[in-house]
Amino acid sequence: LSFNLTDSQLILRTVHFAAEKHSQQKRKDKNQSPYINHPIAVAQTLSSIGKINDPEILAAALLHDTLEDTTTTEDELIENFGERVCNLVKEVTDDKSLPKDERKQRQIDHAKEISQGAALIKLGDKISNVTDIIITPPIDWEDKRRLEYFDWAEKVIENCSTVNLALENYFKILLSEGRIRIRNSFKE
Repeated sequence: LSFNLTDSQLILRTVHFAAEKHSQQKRKDKNQSPYINHPIAVAQTLSSIGKINDPEILAAALLHDTLEDTTTTEDELIENFGERVCNLVKEVTDDKSLPKDERKQRQIDHAKEISQGAALIKLGDKISNVTDIIITPPIDWEDKRRLEYFDWAEKVIENCSTVNLALENYFKILLSEGRIRIRNSFKE
C-alpha cells in the first residue's frame, strides 16, 4: 500500500472504518445484533478456519458490505485501503438497483468469474450467514425460507473456484447440520 501501514495497522484501520460505516445498521435477528458483528465474523472465519493471513483479503472481508449497504464510495476504499482491497470488495458487491431474484441469480452466475480472494470472502460471507440463520435466524424467516437460503448459498459456493478446502468442508458440514436441525424442528 502506498501509505505503508503494517498488517495490524491495516486491519485496525479497516475495523474502525467498517464499524463507523455500519454503525446505524442491525442484523435481522431477534436481538438486532450490531451489523459490524457480521463482517468481523467473516474475517475471523477466513483467519481461524481458512488460515488466511493476507491482510488485504482480511481487510476486504471486513469491508465486503460497505459499497453495497452504506454510503461508502470506491474512491474512499482506494484512498484508505488501496486498489486491491477496493477491487475485492467490488467483486463481492451486489447491484442493489436490480430486483432481488435477479441479484440472487447474478451471484450464482458471477461466482464463476470472481478472483480467488473474492471467492474466499464469498465463502466466509456464506459461512457467517448460514451460521446466523441456524443459530439466530431473522425473526420473520420460516424454516422453509431458511432452507431455501441454504440451497441458494450452496449454489453460489459450488460455482466459485476451489480456493480453500478447510473452509469449503466447513461450509458443507455447516449446511448439512443446519438442514438436519431445521428439519428436526419440523417433527417437534
